[in-house]
Amino acid sequence: MPPSSRTSRPAIVWFRDDLRLSDHPALHDAAQTGRPLLCVYVLDDKTPPLRPLGGASRWWLHGALAHLKKNLAGHGGSLLVLRGPSKDTIMALASVTHAASIHWHTRLHENERAQDAQIAKALSTESIDVREFCGTTLLPPETVRTKEGGFYRVFGSFWKAFRQHDVPEPLDVPQGITFHPNAETLLPKSHLNEAGLLPTKPDWAAGLRKTWEPGEAEAQEHLQDFVAHAMSHYATGRNLVAREGTSRLSPYLAFGEISPRQIWATIISKGSHGEGSETFLAEIGWREFAKYSLFHMPQMPTRNLSAKFDALKWRNSDTDLKAWQQGQTGVPIVDAAMRQLWQTGWMHNRARMIVGSFLTKHLLIDWRRGEEWFRDTLVDADWASNTTNWQWVAGTGIEAAPFFRVFNPTLQAQKFDQDGDYIRQWVPELKKLDGKALFEPWNAPEDILDRAGVTLGKTYPRPLVDLKEGRERALAAFRAL
Repeated sequence: MPPSSRTSRPAIVWFRDDLRLSDHPALHDAAQTGRPLLCVYVLDDKTPPLRPLGGASRWWLHGALAHLKKNLAGHGGSLLVLRGPSKDTIMALASVTHAASIHWHTRLHENERAQDAQIAKALSTESIDVREFCGTTLLPPETVRTKEGGFYRVFGSFWKAFRQHDVPEPLDVPQGITFHPNAETLLPKSHLNEAGLLPTKPDWAAGLRKTWEPGEAEAQEHLQDFVAHAMSHYATGRNLVAREGTSRLSPYLAFGEISPRQIWATIISKGSHGEGSETFLAEIGWREFAKYSLFHMPQMPTRNLSAKFDALKWRNSDTDLKAWQQGQTGVPIVDAAMRQLWQTGWMHNRARMIVGSFLTKHLLIDWRRGEEWFRDTLVDADWASNTTNWQWVAGTGIEAAPFFRVFNPTLQAQKFDQDGDYIRQWVPELKKLDGKALFEPWNAPEDILDRAGVTLGKTYPRPLVDLKEGRERALAAFRAL
């Protein structure tokens, strides 16, 4: 029989891409009910509304869940981690605990919203209150509207309208929470073996472990370190690929170990309000615009937003794609970036633009194949940001660089890796080269290559494509539209 006491029926907090305790509106609301809280995470590999997590994301999820468990334990609670179809699992949990309510944050893609609506409808038939909040963006995506009531398709216009709104202050961790007893014993057949999230045969995550520490506390430490040491020169430093000029907050944002409102409030309160802080706020705004665009244009992850590109004749070269993935293109700045990605699960933003342009323009390979690789290898893989950025660099989106804007990787390297430190770090077989020979070894005299121990085609590959010819091929394909 159902428990008779009002306070014995738990309030379920369903954690998803919001693995933190501070500034968690759903958790805060659940705590205010006075009921014991039951905190749960469900990994749904069978019926996800979007594609399953990539390998690097699964590695990060393991660490994020461990830290969330530790944080909850510090407040006297626990996290129930389950695996199975979301609807069936949540309904079973609500039934076995006789839950009074369930609290979660709004998801943005129409498939996610449809799944949540189905679950909410099923819960309501059992007289379970469903409470939904904005917890992953600065503002609900319906907030920023054009004068005609539509949505913005250009970032500049969106950003101008967005700045007319006030961003809510972040919430503190609720105090005095009581928790549902013995939560870890519920639904034992659905428990997730979290060790299965980690790679084993082979264990390719050594570089990730060396580079990153997931967790809410670590996210806050990154933010404070950025404000203290990098924000003042962020406007220029963010483009220098060999330097620590960025915040490196993206994976923590992707998993919700820090909220965009926490970052916003910190920059507003502690920033110098100079060019660096304004530029960084605009980058948080770009993330917001990506989420906003995904909400209003759910076709964005799989279809060109500019329909004319549906007729573009992409090349289908698995050989070139594999060389790009492995950092064996023969173009040093591209190879350095792709190797950084494979070893650390992250890539500098300027480098992402360079390798994206090289794949979609010089190699003329569909941006969706690049997005797929990034989604599997990035620890900060984010459905909205990934596809927005790939469509931007490919020129196929509504807010995009023109297709005829083809990044010259050599010039990009000379401008943003002037001393060649980034290339030497990630392409050590070229570390004895200097100057133009480092950026374009295929044009270097044989004696310089010999002294550096470089043999093109043996110790380092020749370029997959002549840069000028690749550019002309891309422009010809564009003109054919």
